[in-house]
Amino acid sequence: MKRTLAGRTIVVTRPVEQAEPLVRELERRGARVLVAPTIRIVPARSAALTTALKDLAGGRFDWITLTSRATVDVLRDRLESPRDVRAKVAVIGEGTAAAFRRWTRRDADLQPATFTTAALARAFPRGTGRVLCARADIAPEGLEAALAGKGWEPERVDAYRTVFARSLPREAHDALRAGEVDAVTFTSASTVRGFVNALSAAQGPPRVICIGPVTAAAARDTGLRPATVARPHTVGGLVEAVERALGRR
Repeated sequence: MKRTLAGRTIVVTRPVEQAEPLVRELERRGARVLVAPTIRIVPARSAALTTALKDLAGGRFDWITLTSRATVDVLRDRLESPRDVRAKVAVIGEGTAAAFRRWTRRDADLQPATFTTAALARAFPRGTGRVLCARADIAPEGLEAALAGKGWEPERVDAYRTVFARSLPREAHDALRAGEVDAVTFTSASTVRGFVNALSAAQGPPRVICIGPVTAAAARDTGLRPATVARPHTVGGLVEAVERALGRR
């Protein structure tokens, strides 16, 4: 492995439990990586979710949409068996698909080539029946309306809550203030919001690297300017985007 990022300092804003693959790949290329989680994922506890999961296990949903790995984790923790996912499965992203495959030993029935909810809505077939949309509490509207427009009966429930960090870890905060950070990586719109919320008076990052267009749009909305967007919208694509932005060495 070429040390294309030797001498570079990169801030990773993913939740701790999701950061390891990205951190490993950046470190393999010689980067100094500062893990600074800007959000924390908390499983939801609600009567609506409990009822939805009972209906899922009872075969009363025709489809379920999984838009993040965190949703797969909730299903794994709350259902008695992978066989309780008695519905066709639509996923966004390779990470989500891989997490679902590891847990259930089955492939998703639908995975759009572009890893966005808009692409999922476009790829979803027309039909009738119930669709469980288990999502983050702050996930944007739109998916459910698009599915309804194709004849389905979407039912949205919060699978998990997103808690924003109040501050950054001291090492990352100080490195940003000192201008020592070469780039900050963002893997979701919520990590952008959490970063801006926690940044306080620290100096902004010289380069912002986003995993996809939705994340990049969120960055622009907060006043950050993405240097580049990963293609494909995966951890591997994000690492390559960092290399492009900082220049291969």
